[in-house]
Amino acid sequence: MTAAQPDFSLSSQNASTRLPLRHLNTADAFLLICVVGLAVLAGNSVRHMLAPLAAPAQAPIHLDILYLPGYALRTTLRMFAALGLSLVFTFLYATLAAKSRRAAQILVPLLDILQSIPILGFLSFTVTFFLGLFPGQVLGAELAAIFTIFTSQAWNMAFGMYQSLRSVPTELEEAARGFGLTAWQKFWRLEVPCAIPSLVWNSMMSMAGGWFMVVYSETITVGNTQIALPGIGSYVGVAISQQNIGAVLAAILAMMVIILAYDQVLFRPLTVWASRFRLETTVQDEVLAEPWVLRLLRRTRVLRASINLFLSFMRKIGSLPLGRRQGRFQPSQTPVSKRLSDGLWWGALGLIFLCALEQAWVYGSSAYTLGQIGHVVVLGFYTLLRVVSMLSLASLIWVPVGVWLGLKPARAHRAQLIVQYCAAFPANLFFPIFVGGIIYFHLAPDIWLTPLMMLGAQWYILFNVIGGTSSFPPNLLEVGENFEVKGLLWWRKIILPGITPYYLTGALAASGGAWNAAIASEVAQWGNVTLKAHGLGAYIAQATTEGDISEVALGVVVMALFVLILNWLVWRPLSDYAHRRLKLT
Repeated sequence: MTAAQPDFSLSSQNASTRLPLRHLNTADAFLLICVVGLAVLAGNSVRHMLAPLAAPAQAPIHLDILYLPGYALRTTLRMFAALGLSLVFTFLYATLAAKSRRAAQILVPLLDILQSIPILGFLSFTVTFFLGLFPGQVLGAELAAIFTIFTSQAWNMAFGMYQSLRSVPTELEEAARGFGLTAWQKFWRLEVPCAIPSLVWNSMMSMAGGWFMVVYSETITVGNTQIALPGIGSYVGVAISQQNIGAVLAAILAMMVIILAYDQVLFRPLTVWASRFRLETTVQDEVLAEPWVLRLLRRTRVLRASINLFLSFMRKIGSLPLGRRQGRFQPSQTPVSKRLSDGLWWGALGLIFLCALEQAWVYGSSAYTLGQIGHVVVLGFYTLLRVVSMLSLASLIWVPVGVWLGLKPARAHRAQLIVQYCAAFPANLFFPIFVGGIIYFHLAPDIWLTPLMMLGAQWYILFNVIGGTSSFPPNLLEVGENFEVKGLLWWRKIILPGITPYYLTGALAASGGAWNAAIASEVAQWGNVTLKAHGLGAYIAQATTEGDISEVALGVVVMALFVLILNWLVWRPLSDYAHRRLKLT
């Protein structure tokens, strides 16, 4: 959608989609060998999912580095299985919320609630469900692990696509109506292309979020249920329990190799391809180079013809005249019928809410005492203090760094992969440093375990500040330079107002990530030494380990309420103000 974008398709003017097998060239042979090899490895890994559940318990996780490639492959397969499920969920959930006013009244607040629930809160309930669904099979544990990773990816992607579908420019909507596109054609030809840049970006961030929780997804401990699925996460868990620094460093190296591999093979080509669908032209568009993967695919013959044939088939599917044409007359409800239907709708929702509230009250009054609830709320305020302090510190550090990187597209481009590495590191990998330092210097865990909370969440701020600075209009920067606006005045009057909407988006995501990371950061273990800080995260982690479902439910509900109240009272008003007063149009 931007002007003068380079063509990154695989087609060529002289290429034919009907090539005999004798046209197989060296590039075809190389890529086919790679694809077949990966398929064989993936099939071998998936085959273990049908084994009895006793097999993982009896076969311990080996810290020998020779086992690490196999563990890395199985973790990667779980990550991409969760990403595939997240994409399906995103298209269904976000589209329904964007297309239906009444569905949005339920789905959008529900998405806020789902984002606020800590990931270990899902794990406590889903393990029982999936193990009961596939009793005695590894498949149940694998699905529980994949679902845990799914919950760390899907909400961010769904919310991003919902915002993109709601932000399609009016003039493009009018053009679609003018061309008489049906609802199906408009969705695939206009709305999905508008959402692709956000979807690719959020997919990258969601993969990083999945890595952050991979230890908990592969090392399942809920009460008496203890399952260690072969993977990098369980490898790190065993290395921490055995105080094996070498194994931890080997796991870090394996993670770096995997992230580099799928960034180069998948996300870098997707990022360049997604730039074709940007609705605005930015300075970054000038430095986009064709990835080596696309250049290699362009040199193939059979693979290129197969891919182009598949893309042609998908274009035909997207062009099917399904649904009602947008330009035709659409009957609307009369004011009386509209008020009547709305009244019935809200009445039904109110009745459902009252019934749910009554059931929650009956359960809560029998399972909890007032003192127990008050204690958990106080622990929530301890965690809130940590979240606010770490958000403030991360903002002071990364806003200037993000502006510096974003002002130069080449720097921003190089920083992208580095930030992906940093965002993917699980907090558990830093347990040896923090536990050893706290014990050696006799420090207070309540204070010095707090930085673990922002290890993954802080990068949301940096990512969004870089994006906001890169999208800042160059002519406004030139005006400030011509008028010699410098120093604090330049920050207050030019750059900070321009990046505030992007910063708030990153700060909101970082806040949610920090609450989730509280479970990992308020309890640190290294060997036989376990340090705990007072807070809601430590309460949920301990209840999960003990298998106390009622305490897990109480902690999850209280944490969700804290996050929702912060969203409603702080983040949403600030975002609305930034959208009204600070949006560059």
